[in-house]
Amino acid sequence: MKLIASFKPKIKLFVQGRQRTYEILENHIDKDNKTIWMHAASLGEYEQGLPLLEELKKNFPTHKIVLSFFSPSGYEIKKDKTPADVVVYLPMDTAKNAKKFISLVKPELAIFIKYEIWPNYLKQLEHQKINAILVSAIFSDRQIYFKSYGFFVRKALKKFQHFFVQDDHSIKLLESIGFNNVTLSGDTRFDRVSHIAENENQLDFMIEFKGQSTCVVAGSTWPEDEQVLINYFNNYTENIKFVIAPHNIKPNQIRKLKESITKNIVLYSEMDATSLKEAQIIIIDIIGLLTKIYSYADIAYVGGGFATGLHNTLEPAVFGIPVIIGPNFNGFKEAEDLVKLQGVISIANKIEFREQITKLIDDTAYCQKTGQINTSYIKNKIGATKHVINYITQLF
Repeated sequence: MKLIASFKPKIKLFVQGRQRTYEILENHIDKDNKTIWMHAASLGEYEQGLPLLEELKKNFPTHKIVLSFFSPSGYEIKKDKTPADVVVYLPMDTAKNAKKFISLVKPELAIFIKYEIWPNYLKQLEHQKINAILVSAIFSDRQIYFKSYGFFVRKALKKFQHFFVQDDHSIKLLESIGFNNVTLSGDTRFDRVSHIAENENQLDFMIEFKGQSTCVVAGSTWPEDEQVLINYFNNYTENIKFVIAPHNIKPNQIRKLKESITKNIVLYSEMDATSLKEAQIIIIDIIGLLTKIYSYADIAYVGGGFATGLHNTLEPAVFGIPVIIGPNFNGFKEAEDLVKLQGVISIANKIEFREQITKLIDDTAYCQKTGQINTSYIKNKIGATKHVINYITQLF
């Protein structure tokens, strides 16, 4: 990792950030502090755990919340923008690191989000008689825990005092290997997105840009998604305004995207009153605005379904709008559910994208009905955080 870090900026952050972890903990945690530790792999897991983090701050105000990340994509974005009291990189999962980290944090409870199962940390928590829980977990048949040869990794699962899972299938899988300390709580992400919809989402530039036009927002797009979208962007004639928020906002990538579009286009970082008024398309070349921008959309496209993995479909869906995605969404439960319910529409190519977006724009009733499916689905899934907080309150 140290060798790779010399020419990979993200790995450099990964390595250098961990070099400061123990120093940060020593400077911010006193021997008399009471602490709760939450670990999230990356930004997605952090957003998933955020409703629980906020409730912990309300319910246990005398405790310090220590938040750890594995990936730079979570730590570097949220290190100064989180309710947690202390934010660090999690050192690699070795027995030595686990012992030192937990001795410094001294948590009364350890909370892991979704997939985070670290054997040495869990072993050390058990050794120090500290409760550990897994929140918003989801298990599948293909995981090694449920294979005949997976007995050696099942030892890590035995270190958890409780599992809060997203679906019935996860309960059945855990029961099949002897675990009954399981609660069907659902996914805390639904609580997170419901909070987003209730927040103040006003953006003056979006009010000015959208006006009375139909607005389509394409969020977290990859070049593979953009190849599908650009053909439509360059040929439509309707009164539509488009916002593109690419996943990768490196200048070279933004330049290539801008050059591929023939319509009147402006970058967020360069816009002014005149360019905004004349623009048909805005490219968002900063991080942090997408969730608010979705509130102005009449239709959303969520990227990743033609590339490395689908991004968050719940963030636009909570605003009661139709969502279009690429063909690769297996393993993303909410997307699978909503495709079946027909609130999310999966397309396989640029022709299908044009057909679907034309239908949504031309048929207002169909567009509204599709969006309402998404709203109802999310409302029925809210409440996971309450299950977890009630359990933690009983522990304390």
